[in-house]
Amino acid sequence: MSFGYQVLGFGTVADAGPPFMEATGGTITTDGDFKVHSFTSSGTFTVTNSGTQSDVSYLVVAGGGGGGRDDGGGGGAGGYLTASSVTLAAQAYTITIGAGGIPGSSPGVDSGEGANSVLGSVATAIGGGGGGSAEGASQTGHDGGSGGGARIGDGGAATSGQGNRGGNDTNPGDNARGSGGGGAGAQGTDNGSDAGAGLSNSITGSSVGRAGGGGGGNRSSGGTASDGGGKGGGTSGDGNSHAGTVNTGGGGGAGAGSAPPAGQDNTPKAGGSGIVIIRYQFQA
Repeated sequence: MSFGYQVLGFGTVADAGPPFMEATGGTITTDGDFKVHSFTSSGTFTVTNSGTQSDVSYLVVAGGGGGGRDDGGGGGAGGYLTASSVTLAAQAYTITIGAGGIPGSSPGVDSGEGANSVLGSVATAIGGGGGGSAEGASQTGHDGGSGGGARIGDGGAATSGQGNRGGNDTNPGDNARGSGGGGAGAQGTDNGSDAGAGLSNSITGSSVGRAGGGGGGNRSSGGTASDGGGKGGGTSGDGNSHAGTVNTGGGGGAGAGSAPPAGQDNTPKAGGSGIVIIRYQFQA
């Protein structure tokens, strides 16, 4: 197809190419003059024409870490990367969506890190760190995009530019509470079960919070969480623990070490899977 345009006073230039980027892949929506490609599972983003006025932004979030068991630490959020004014060449980009990490399930079985999410060679977000567990497992938090919270000791470290560390537990005599997992926007609470908050982004046209840490387990009320992170388990009130929300990279809520209130489930939970979103101008 020919896309001509007129240069004032000098006639027509033929075959200049379309001014805006054209691409396929993922679930495509529009927001004004912009197209948004959202990947909630792995696939391929193919730029069929890079255009001459492309204005590309992306958000890449990895899978969140799993929660620790037995008053364990909350899972860390998946790594969170965003950029704007990016140039993408006309080629195929492999998209990988990271799965959430497994929870600590039994003595000696540790919580798992989330898996990385990838936008071709452009960006790799690192999976969130698992929370610390008791009895035969790592009681300190695991490193990741954001670090998992500790059951006892240090929270997991975060990847530079992608998140925050998990909460530390500096009181080893207090074994009834795990610390909160780190989030993209804040670290997990030290010597407390509340998780670090995530970040909000309007790349789709609406503000959505993602990559919150998971709450720590507690022999009272479990640690709170936000932005896709799962609440930690407790033994009173709402003792339920929650998994990280799918396609947010939220950390999994940790389990409590004693029985929950009747009818409730305070076992540790998995982290949430990640997401990749790409936005670009397609018309003026």
